[in-house]
Amino acid sequence: MFDRRKKTALVTGASSGMGKEIAKRLIQDGFQVYVAARQIDKMEDLAALGARPLRMDISKDEEIDAAVASILAEVEGVDVLVNNAGFGLYGPVEEISIDEARYQFEVNVFGPARLTQLLLPAMRRKKAGTIVNITSMGGKIYTLLGAWYHATKHALEGWSDSLRLELAPFGIKVVVVEPGLIETGFGDVVADGLLKRSGTGAYAKVTEAVARTTRATYGHGRGSDPRLIADVVSTAVKSARPQTRYAAGKYAKMMIGVRKWLGDRIFDRLILSQMR
Repeated sequence: MFDRRKKTALVTGASSGMGKEIAKRLIQDGFQVYVAARQIDKMEDLAALGARPLRMDISKDEEIDAAVASILAEVEGVDVLVNNAGFGLYGPVEEISIDEARYQFEVNVFGPARLTQLLLPAMRRKKAGTIVNITSMGGKIYTLLGAWYHATKHALEGWSDSLRLELAPFGIKVVVVEPGLIETGFGDVVADGLLKRSGTGAYAKVTEAVARTTRATYGHGRGSDPRLIADVVSTAVKSARPQTRYAAGKYAKMMIGVRKWLGDRIFDRLILSQMR
């Protein structure tokens, strides 16, 4: 049983990549850590370290409700919530069904929002807590064929900013972490989905180019280790006055800066030049 007197955290999307490393780091930092994902067997290594795995599909309200009920029954709430679960849906807007787009929003926006809603009352009673929302440099920039993915990340950024203001009077901190190029399975998942959905037809040429570039960019040691993001989350959680957002990992600060300072047209040319 977890101890109600100890600091407790919940990390979603903890079955792999950044979520798994964030959970490990918070355990090292002395937190009791709940870890949540659809595939509970992929969190056995975290359980061996002392974490409490919860089966939770972030797109299903009933599974979110059940996971939160378990936490509240045992420890009455969490001190830290890390909304990390998410995925990238890439493809031409014309060819992605609205149902697929809705699912992208369910996983990347509405699921984290629902989870946050359910855990906030306990944080308010304590007048303390930290919510860390893992967005992406894709919450500030855009890439070819990533309209729906970027829409969710931009939405999560704006949602987090407003949430930060409304929770400040209750002593609850809201932090955004914007990872850049991280060594995870993101690239293969995006490329496979692209080719399956739009490998033929009007957008075949650009689809093949984006898939090729994506595969070449991710998974070849060119990105940052996921532990870098875990370090950033640890720093934010420990701070009495954390930054409102942290851009971290390869290309994150650079790409956000280019987008901000050079404007749309130059950024458009930069992105398109990578697809030749």
